Amino acid sequence: MIIHLVAGGPTSFLPHLQAYDGEDVCWIGVDRGVLALLDAGIMPKRAFGDFDSMDERELQQLKKKLPHIDIWPSEKDQTDTDIALDWALAQQATKIRVFGGTGGRLDHLFGNVQLLFKGKDGQIELIDRQNVVTLYRNGEHIVEKEGDYSYISFIPMTPIRALTLRGFKYSLDAHDIPLGSTLCVSNELIHHFGTFSFTEGILMMIRSKDEK
Repeated sequence: MIIHLVAGGPTSFLPHLQAYDGEDVCWIGVDRGVLALLDAGIMPKRAFGDFDSMDERELQQLKKKLPHIDIWPSEKDQTDTDIALDWALAQQATKIRVFGGTGGRLDHLFGNVQLLFKGKDGQIELIDRQNVVTLYRNGEHIVEKEGDYSYISFIPMTPIRALTLRGFKYSLDAHDIPLGSTLCVSNELIHHFGTFSFTEGILMMIRSKDEK
């Protein structure tokens, strides 16, 4: 199962959601992300949130339209996106893509980046118009060229031991990467695919493209 979550971040950061639609995709709306889905002509299977960003009229309209809507109190120990992600993980989804999780408030952005730790290697993707963000733990991983995403950056979330990059413009051979390093920002694949491996740590991979 593939589950796509649309959170309530600024819609100007959203990619074209219809391009990610398909028969095997389950769409979930999070707070005002429900409205973004409906505007895109996509009916979410479920909706989660406290919906405190909507007025009562909007909320009543959503209750009539949506098959399942889970309303939570505004004072709680998790964000709306966190709650929706826990539900998605419980469905044993093979891939979870989170849209509407960037832009606007930085506390929301960094909170959503932290949610990537809940998934397995590459299972959860944080996506906006220019970026795809994933997390990987130690081991060897394959990365393929993907559309217009020309740039691939690796950001250490913990100290990284023995990072090796193959098939990249800037290769590395068993290089330790400390926290705070920008050594691996804005790399590029020189073949159709490459590999990255490391023996210890957690690494963020960001695929990026220039705004057109």
